[in-house]
Amino acid sequence: MESTDLNWRLLAKRQWPLALSLTAIALLETNAITTGPGWWQVPGVVVICVIAVLAPCRPFDAALALTFAIACTAVYMRLLGVAITPHLFWSGSNISMTGAAMATIAILVREASRARAVVGTVLVLAAMAAAEVLGWPIVAPVAYDEWSPDAFNYSIAAAVLLIMAVGTGLYFRARDNERSSQLAASVAAAQNAERMALARELHDVVAHYVTAIVVHAQAGQLSREAAEQVLPTIESSGYEALTAMRRLVGTLRDGESAGPAASSSLVDDVRALAEESGLPVRLSFDLQDAVPQELARSVLRLVQESLTNTQKHAAAVSSVDVSLSSRDGSLFLTVSDDGIASGVPVGGSGGYGLVGMRERVELLGGTFSAGRREPTGWTVRAELPLA
Repeated sequence: MESTDLNWRLLAKRQWPLALSLTAIALLETNAITTGPGWWQVPGVVVICVIAVLAPCRPFDAALALTFAIACTAVYMRLLGVAITPHLFWSGSNISMTGAAMATIAILVREASRARAVVGTVLVLAAMAAAEVLGWPIVAPVAYDEWSPDAFNYSIAAAVLLIMAVGTGLYFRARDNERSSQLAASVAAAQNAERMALARELHDVVAHYVTAIVVHAQAGQLSREAAEQVLPTIESSGYEALTAMRRLVGTLRDGESAGPAASSSLVDDVRALAEESGLPVRLSFDLQDAVPQELARSVLRLVQESLTNTQKHAAAVSSVDVSLSSRDGSLFLTVSDDGIASGVPVGGSGGYGLVGMRERVELLGGTFSAGRREPTGWTVRAELPLA
């Protein structure tokens, strides 16, 4: 979970409150410096605060660097014989150093692995404790000659600050995990929806033309004259299948529409499908409302798949009735044939035609039904909202 790819803009957006707070605290602390050597604490404090601000880039490395910076600052202040002022606990750290340590621990717990979070936290705490030990001989003779600090209360305060830092890190870690889970679920759902959409287009568009090729090829086997008659139709269906495949590839590569878009006239498009199918189709239209383009495209797919199913599954078809009407804000489609079930469908059956039509209708908020009609035949009905 360690973040190493934060750019400067994202880092500034995320860390500016911490940077501003530490800067303000450090500036206020300079008012407590009363001697020249005391200003030597400023470089160390600046380095410590900068490390805390940059910690999200490499949290564990930042914990190591912070440990080293705190220890070095405490050592050279001890060698100079000057106390870090104003000290927050017993002697060895001020508010800005403690705040930087808390922020680094919180970031480490949030971003790093559990093992590194534990190791880094222990090292930072060890550095803070070492600073207290190193600062005590300097501060004690001056600050505690008349009274003794309450070690118990100071320890409780330090424990509370540690719990706050670790708790903050755990909170943000849990929130990040939840967001990651939600994002993964959203991506998976989007990918699945895209796969289903492509599967419907592949089945509804390409299978339609391939079925026509197979049907006419079977008819052409009866005689030479029949073959000569159906060859132009087979050629035309082949070209249409190639065109549909190219559109499908365009969807995969560029996000273009997988199937041919509906024209400005849904009636003309349905008529073209009926003529192309070669079936004895009777059309009935009663469209009282304008049909949106995307809805018209879905209606064409339903008609196309219904006619394809008739070609594949029915024999001795004398009529196919296609009815398209609208009223009360809804579009009604009915496709009925009087054929007899042919047994083995042309080219086999994948079993996804009705499933795809039902999914397409339900995605648009409509209702779908399909079943046998008496005495023979099959009926497909769909009701789709216009708005």
